[in-house]
Amino acid sequence: MVRLSPALVVFTVLLSSPAVAGAQSYTCDPGFLNRESYRLTTDAQALNVTRPRTNWWDGFDASLRPYQDALGDLNDAALTIAERALDLDPKNQLARSQVARQLVILGDDPDRAKAEIKALFANGGALAWTATLYDVDAKAFFVMGFDRAGIRVFRFGEAAPHFTKHLGVPEFPGPESHQLWRAWGGCFDSSTSSGSPRPFDKLKVVPSEVEGRAESRGDGLSEEAFVPWSDVREIAAGNYVIWFRFNKPVTVTSDNRKKKTLKEFKVALHGAMGTVEYRQTSGSGDGDRWYEDTRTFSGIGKGPASYQDRIRLVLVAEVDPGGRIKLPKQKRGAGW
Repeated sequence: MVRLSPALVVFTVLLSSPAVAGAQSYTCDPGFLNRESYRLTTDAQALNVTRPRTNWWDGFDASLRPYQDALGDLNDAALTIAERALDLDPKNQLARSQVARQLVILGDDPDRAKAEIKALFANGGALAWTATLYDVDAKAFFVMGFDRAGIRVFRFGEAAPHFTKHLGVPEFPGPESHQLWRAWGGCFDSSTSSGSPRPFDKLKVVPSEVEGRAESRGDGLSEEAFVPWSDVREIAAGNYVIWFRFNKPVTVTSDNRKKKTLKEFKVALHGAMGTVEYRQTSGSGDGDRWYEDTRTFSGIGKGPASYQDRIRLVLVAEVDPGGRIKLPKQKRGAGW
């Protein structure tokens, strides 16, 4: 029989103790994270998202190619930054959430994306996207969080009170809007806690006067709405949006004070964009002479349909393994 040294026995007991186990779990608290790892997932991500990648001349390119390239560069860089943050500190929950989201957006490694989401949810974490809720306000942004409990909706202005607008649409602020970039990493609590919290440890949610509406008390972000997965009956994927359909109505108010009571979220989760294909109109240009060109073209927009489908599939894989939530067949073509 192999005899274990007393020192090894003590070391094994320490590793299995609750204090050490808690320290090894994911956390949003900067006090328990490597400083540079935390700054990568907040300040560096803010600088990446807000870095100019196009110029005014690109607006004349009807193919949208410059904007597709810019968004692709942003997404690639966001994944690289989050992966570097994880290298520096595997406990960084913001980095875990950002890696999982970017893998879903890019769609290059579905198995890894599922594994990251499984680990994130198992440790109490959340996926987060900025979003447009078209049935509420097409010119407002929201932050949406998805965890094992359900879907959470926050006003963009709740996380970034001093944001500016361009042509009536919100612009992303820089690192000074610290709470927004924490939320972009799935952490909706305050960054000043003294413990090692999960994303919603500081968020004490109580029912309000409107069914489906939740409000926070404390130092976290106030939720506009919360929908538990048990109430979600269907998730439909379109070309540009996803529909989350549920049984009980919720009320959502935008930063522009537009208020709607809904039984579905018609939402575009930011991260992918469509393409435009141009086709010559039938018969146009047939009678051209050498010095004239009378051809006409029509543009056909195609949304990132596969992106919408990926989102719903990775979510239900974790929150609905029994297959209760309906997933209607995706219809390709024009429209939402």
